[in-house]
Amino acid sequence: MRFTNPKWNRNDLCWCGSGKKYKKCHEAFDEKINEFEMQGFEVPTRDLIKTPEDIAGIKRSAEINIAVLDEIAEKIHIGMSTEEIDQIVYNTTVKMGGIPAPLDYEGFPKSVCTSVNNVVCHGIPSKDEILKDGDIINVDVSTIRDGYFSDSSRMFCLGNVDPAWKKLVDVTKECVELGIKAVKPWEPLGNMGSVVHQHALDNGYTIVREIGGHGCGLEFHEEPWVGFTTKRGEEMLMVPGMCFTIEPMVNMGGHEIFEDAENGWTIYTKDGLPSAQWEVQVLVTEDGCEVITY
Repeated sequence: MRFTNPKWNRNDLCWCGSGKKYKKCHEAFDEKINEFEMQGFEVPTRDLIKTPEDIAGIKRSAEINIAVLDEIAEKIHIGMSTEEIDQIVYNTTVKMGGIPAPLDYEGFPKSVCTSVNNVVCHGIPSKDEILKDGDIINVDVSTIRDGYFSDSSRMFCLGNVDPAWKKLVDVTKECVELGIKAVKPWEPLGNMGSVVHQHALDNGYTIVREIGGHGCGLEFHEEPWVGFTTKRGEEMLMVPGMCFTIEPMVNMGGHEIFEDAENGWTIYTKDGLPSAQWEVQVLVTEDGCEVITY
């Protein structure tokens, strides 16, 4: 068994930091997870279950993350460079007492990812990339505050956007909203992913397979990996206290992608058609989930 500790005394204080005795706090929870594991389900390890202290810290980080995206929503406009977006993200984050999580993460050179039109994700802000009438852009903000991580992204449509592109953006948001509703404790992640995937397929779109969501909170990227082309009954069990992102990357054309050979980061659609992404971070609860960032 990966979850229980045979040396844990029922009268010890619970491992979650609640201050309650183990027998009155997480003993039954641990036993339930072990029952699922014995049935063959992939279950989370204890380090993926966020304590009350962790949750409070993640929410404080999320306050900055949301505020930064709100600031972008107010200021984004045709004619601005994606470098200007990066500056807004950095300045707002630091002013509020946070650190932009992408900056210097595994060599990433900027504070935010700005992905325009056929860029799927990890677009690098540049003074030479100017937003034009008709562009769609994903702004992906991630924040560290007091050692806790938060992560979310939004799409923005600039000016006279092609109605077909606007529909892609709207349907992608619907995919996320359906994903949120499909987060149910004690069910596999694949149940949620399959709902997201089906809505994209029903509208004639595809979803990127190689890149997905992830656990987030104590680290930028934690287990589990969250796919959106999964099947019901597959993947790790969702249990209360888990925190992860829902962020399908939905393509107007095929699902194939490629990485920029020069910068080693930016991901494009192979067929050059547009891609859209919205991202939220959720906390699994006893009856569904709580949206931490948006």
